Amino acid sequence: MFKALAALAILGASTAHAMPATYKMSCRQAADLVASRGAVVMRTSAHTYDRYVAHQGYCSVGETTRPAFVPTTDSASCFVGYRCVQDNRGDGGGAPL
Repeated sequence: MFKALAALAILGASTAHAMPATYKMSCRQAADLVASRGAVVMRTSAHTYDRYVAHQGYCSVGETTRPAFVPTTDSASCFVGYRCVQDNRGDGGGAPL
C-alpha cells in the first residue's frame, strides 16, 4: 500500500482519475492489464487503489506476493494477479522466484 501512496504522490492528485479503474472494466480486461504491464496501480473504487503485479519479480526485496481480487463490471471478486506484501517468514528474504 505504501508504494501505491508514493506513486499517487508522484503522479499528483490531478492524474489520479487517469488511473485504470477495475470497477469500470471486465475481469479479463483488468487481469490482462496487469499481465501486459507487469505492475500497475489501479483504482478499485472512487477513493481506493493499490498496486497489482503479475509475479514476485515486481516486488521489492523482503516482499512476497498474495493473490489479489478486485471488483470489476462482471465480478465482485476478480483475480487480477498479486499484491506485494512484507514477507513475515522471519528469514529476511522473499520467497524464491
